[in-house]
Amino acid sequence: MGYRTIKTAIGAGLAIWIATLLELEFASFAAIIVIMCIEKTQKKTLYSIQKKFFASLLSLILGSMFFELLGYNPIVLTLFILLFVPILIKGRIQEGFVTSIVIVLHIYTVKEANLENLLNELYIIFIGIGIALLVNSIMPSFKKEIEKYRAEIEQKFSVILYEFSSLLKNSEREWDRKEIVEVSNILNQAKNVVIQDVENHLLRKENEDYYYLEMREKQLEILKQMETILSNVSSSELNVTQRGMLANIFLNISQHVDSGDTTIALRHLEDYEESIRETELPKSREEFEIRANLYYLNFAIKNYLIIKKNIFSRSEL
Repeated sequence: MGYRTIKTAIGAGLAIWIATLLELEFASFAAIIVIMCIEKTQKKTLYSIQKKFFASLLSLILGSMFFELLGYNPIVLTLFILLFVPILIKGRIQEGFVTSIVIVLHIYTVKEANLENLLNELYIIFIGIGIALLVNSIMPSFKKEIEKYRAEIEQKFSVILYEFSSLLKNSEREWDRKEIVEVSNILNQAKNVVIQDVENHLLRKENEDYYYLEMREKQLEILKQMETILSNVSSSELNVTQRGMLANIFLNISQHVDSGDTTIALRHLEDYEESIRETELPKSREEFEIRANLYYLNFAIKNYLIIKKNIFSRSEL
């Protein structure tokens, strides 16, 4: 049994109980409002309540006027629905159609739009939306689930970077690249959970976990591009000094994926770039291509680290 189901059941029972205590007619409708308003997140619930409230209020006013002027009969009810639906669509509150029509049917049933009957409907509406807001203010924490996803993402990134290092050191090494696909799927799953968490905090404008996942998505795109270039470099038997240096840098980064400090890694890359400038020009086309690809990998991993540095700097503000 889901958390939302339990809240809906409690809210529906509570709404009927309060409406019955106040001796309101059609008390069970308060429960229906609760059931129809409770959504997966607080923001979605609030959005649903707004639509249903304005639609219900509009139907109460227009429906009462319609029946009092034209009479309480099926033809008038049919005409009202035909005219009312376009109004809801125009006002972009068509989500409140069902609740608003039930209210109109209540007025149609009692066949009198006096103050007592109008207040009865308003009380039921307020009870229903009030209980829906109350029970949906209690939301489960996604903190542990998000932390678990973060750990899985960092573990996969660590493996990918380790494999990059190993491929540069050993051209005969085989790697099936499955971690790249797996971490992409984990990122999508984690983002769905984080979005739910964001929508459960009405006053929170920013979410560090969401920015973290955006950072990892950008980094993953860089890793995918690097993997393509790396295949060309690792397939060559030619021994180039910069291969080993870059492999050690990848290895170091793979061991500190969870750290926000990129200072040491960026310094290593600066030393690597300096070594490139001091190295003699390539003596063959193959060496030129490998060194060009290595330079690209250096440029890409530097961007990878800068993205990380920027997001961690932002979280400290």
